[in-house]
Amino acid sequence: MMARGRNLAFKSRDFQKAAKRNLFDSGEIVAMTRHKCRAHGAFTCAFTLIELLVVIAIIAILAALLLPALGRGKLKAQGVQCMSNHRQLAMAWRMYTEDNNDVLLFASAAGAASRPYTWCNGVLDFAPNNPSNTDPREDIMKSPMWPYCARNLGIWRCPADRSMVAGKPRVRTMVMNAYLGGWGGYPSTLMPEFDKQILYLKYSQLSTPGPSKIFVFLDEREDWINWGNFCTIMSGYSPNDPNRYVFEDIPASYHGQAGGLSFADGHSVIHRWRDPRTMPPVGSKSYDNETAIPSPGNVDIAFLQDCSTRPK
Repeated sequence: MMARGRNLAFKSRDFQKAAKRNLFDSGEIVAMTRHKCRAHGAFTCAFTLIELLVVIAIIAILAALLLPALGRGKLKAQGVQCMSNHRQLAMAWRMYTEDNNDVLLFASAAGAASRPYTWCNGVLDFAPNNPSNTDPREDIMKSPMWPYCARNLGIWRCPADRSMVAGKPRVRTMVMNAYLGGWGGYPSTLMPEFDKQILYLKYSQLSTPGPSKIFVFLDEREDWINWGNFCTIMSGYSPNDPNRYVFEDIPASYHGQAGGLSFADGHSVIHRWRDPRTMPPVGSKSYDNETAIPSPGNVDIAFLQDCSTRPK
């Protein structure tokens, strides 16, 4: 029995040695190459230059596949934050209205008397000496809405906006629907057909067509934003004639050809723009802030008209 046990042990050791030889000699480990090394009397394994280049190439391919997914994830996260900012700002607007007998703030001022009742004064541009661009104390902290938004400066702008003035980020991308309060409570005399539309001065007026169908705030393009209002020209809305569609202001498209809006009932959306004319290259602005830009048949104008106001 003892002799038989020793034979089995020898056979087991021989089998293990053979298995190890087969493992390396059978080519199952393709990437590794055996090299004898006299130093320290040991064997070492190393990559050849070609194998290293193959590994680097594989890593580069994986990175190329993953980076777009990471970019889309970041874009989506910014969109979620943008919607949250819109909801909070719309809620601040609503709370002010409820504390002030249903009276709406003005989208823009029309003289010194209306400035205290305007949601945000000041004009944005790219002038380094204009404090409205980068100093929140100039306009935002003086807004009647400031106490209602927990003094949160971040909700006044889209997180995807990268516009800078003198090396500092601008403080606002949000603009208000011009048909909410108008210019100091009056319609604009410069905008075509403005006086033919409902100018909402009290929240109860929004029952036509309903607060969920009228937007309050919208992100405006960095090269288009100026006053605190967003004016949608209603030409071609009623009667319906898409050939008469024009732009006065153009919305932002920071979220993959989409932009943020909030509505009078408090909900917010990231709306995808469909017409390339709504998304011209940044820096292509070439108008005088008064002359409307024709954009016949633009479905994005139809959307903006439908959530701005209604004819009288």
